[in-house]
Amino acid sequence: MHATIRRYDAIDQKRTNELVQKTEGSLVPRLSELPGFKGYYLIEADNGVLSSVGLFDTEAHAEESTRVASNWVRDEKLETALPNPPRITSGKVLVQKTRELVAV
Repeated sequence: MHATIRRYDAIDQKRTNELVQKTEGSLVPRLSELPGFKGYYLIEADNGVLSSVGLFDTEAHAEESTRVASNWVRDEKLETALPNPPRITSGKVLVQKTRELVAV
């Protein structure tokens, strides 16, 4: 499994709700249609920082997600809300543990 972490800083904090809605409404559906998609998380930190974590089967799948995310910013005209390119960290997941939920 491969993970891609994107850190967006200096975001327009007045547009956080818009970013969240557009992420849920159009980015996540695009990413979830990619081959190898395993999961996506958007994290809000303080001081105008948002980070995302995407999980994919292979490095190629993770790289494709970066292209999709970049195009999404342009397509949704979010350049002013996200004025700086994200800092991207991508690589193979070396340790993984999840807890499976069991319906009672």
